[in-house]
Amino acid sequence: MLALNFLFAGLALGAVAALSGVGMLVTYRATGVFNMAHGAIAMLSAYFYWQLADEWGLPRWLAAVIVLLAFAPAFGAVVERVVFRPLQRRFASPAESLVATIGILVLLLGIAHVVWGDQARHPSSLFPNDVLHPGGLTLHVDAFADLGAVIVGTAGLGLLLRLTPLGTQIRAVVDRRDLAELSGVNADRVAAIGWALGSVFAALTGILLASQLSLDSFNLTWVVLETFAMPVIAGLTNIPIAVGAGIALGIGSSEMNLFSPGIGPVLDIWNALHANLPVVLLLLALLVRKRLAQSGGDAGIATTFAQRRAVEPTIPAMALQYGLAAVVAFAPLLFDPVHLREAQEVPALAIIFVSIVAVTGYSGQISLGQAGYAGVGALFFAKVSGDTPELVALLIGVLAAGIVGFATGYPAIRRRGLFLALTTFAVGTFVSRFVFQQPYFTNGVTVRRPSVFGWSLAGDHAFYLFELALLAIAFLIMYNLRSGSLGRSLIAIRDNEDGARAVGVDVRALKVIIFTVSAMLAGLGGALLAQQKVTFDPSDFDPLAASLPWFTVVVVFGADSAVAAVAGAALVVLVNSLAGQVGAYEILVGLLAAFLGRLPGGVAELNRRVLEWVMTPRALMRRYAQHTAPRPVPVLSERGRAALDRLHAARASRS
Repeated sequence: MLALNFLFAGLALGAVAALSGVGMLVTYRATGVFNMAHGAIAMLSAYFYWQLADEWGLPRWLAAVIVLLAFAPAFGAVVERVVFRPLQRRFASPAESLVATIGILVLLLGIAHVVWGDQARHPSSLFPNDVLHPGGLTLHVDAFADLGAVIVGTAGLGLLLRLTPLGTQIRAVVDRRDLAELSGVNADRVAAIGWALGSVFAALTGILLASQLSLDSFNLTWVVLETFAMPVIAGLTNIPIAVGAGIALGIGSSEMNLFSPGIGPVLDIWNALHANLPVVLLLLALLVRKRLAQSGGDAGIATTFAQRRAVEPTIPAMALQYGLAAVVAFAPLLFDPVHLREAQEVPALAIIFVSIVAVTGYSGQISLGQAGYAGVGALFFAKVSGDTPELVALLIGVLAAGIVGFATGYPAIRRRGLFLALTTFAVGTFVSRFVFQQPYFTNGVTVRRPSVFGWSLAGDHAFYLFELALLAIAFLIMYNLRSGSLGRSLIAIRDNEDGARAVGVDVRALKVIIFTVSAMLAGLGGALLAQQKVTFDPSDFDPLAASLPWFTVVVVFGADSAVAAVAGAALVVLVNSLAGQVGAYEILVGLLAAFLGRLPGGVAELNRRVLEWVMTPRALMRRYAQHTAPRPVPVLSERGRAALDRLHAARASRS
């Protein structure tokens, strides 16, 4: 009887997980875009529902109608028109669309944080939350209502996709948009409908989840992101399998409450597994699968992040740029103690951002788990620094992060594009949930700043100079990655992985190497970040709060430029300092990322275009002067003048 009660109790969570998975599949099948912002759309819709029903007093059914039939589809259509239609029209790679969805996620998180704050809300339930007890069972009415919503929504969607011309048009647009348009299909209308439908499913997911849990911008978004396991299990193609996986997840999670393996570490592991079951399923599904049915193939990201240097800067221009960079780098030494302590975060973040440039900009591999490597470096440094010299502890932290990166590099060998992005995201999430958030690993951890040859770096000025020295070493490593045969091989992998393999490049080995080096750099930056704050905070390395925003910043500023990564780190710290709260930069960066399709290459490419615009008028003036200048009269010899006179006389006699 108890097992049946838990089974029925799990239907509610399972139905919502199924709804979320179906919503992501709808958007993907209709547009070819894997919507990383699905959870943020669900969160924003739930806040809007709460505002209408609980704050402004509208009836719950009317608030739901407004959100589901007006706000959500309109939001989806606007996103398609403003953000993704320009990407589709220039045949952007799937990775570009993925980056745009991450930008929308970061933007919506920032908006929710500014508008509604961090306080948890408790919206009214859309369906009656009565409890029935037939035959000794405990049945929650809202759980069956959620299941009914899944059945009705999925059945209607299946009929739409299979029995209507729109379904045929959707499949045609996803397979080959250009050919579909040649056959008369309005691809823009199909994509807009797909985004509208996906947003409606996301909104319903958010409304149902917010009443079961609590409404918090971060946590609600994260719960929906955990349901990525459903479309992955379904291979991004099969909606019924996604529904079945979601319901099985909810029931299985509920039934786990029946078991208690004892006390001590085993119980802690069991509780962690229970709380993070969707993450485990996502990672297992990605590791077991050999491929995903990715729309547009496994296209690389060369067109997204590779940047063409249209104008090579002159020596005076380079001297000016590096001179300004040096002035900016050493300027914090003149700050007051409070602002100097804030500025110490810039070199630490810059090294982490540079590690993203190494793996993404230089080799074309999308890594969404960089915060996990940074956290490993920080945690190992903190764990061993109490018993060993701090510099040795720092080296141990870097090596530990490198080992994790080496292990991640092997699953990355046969994965590209979206498949690789989801795999690295799952690995980073697994490390965060099962290492950083477990008291067994983090209790009693103390962080101390290092000392070099007996010279203590506890002082803010000394520690900042130490960070700059390590940042310079990171730049030296990046220079060696970019130059010589290694750099040419990495560029070949980024531009065309199959072509690089065809000309003899050892793609497998280079992928493992670049993931290892990138993880070591991230571990170094993470250890410095912990030293800057003199504490290890697991929230600093959370996938949603760190990995995705960090990746977005690097892409916005130019994923192919280490200098741009440092500028991005400076902007993050500056905006947070001016706004007085962590995460304030997310609105600005998310907005830029959402419109990245209009500026491939990011801020670094914009800087190059401005430089080209400044230099082009001068070049045009020089070329104009060359064409309009009077040509010098040639001076002929005596023989030449005599020959010319004979030629003129011959022409005169003939005339």
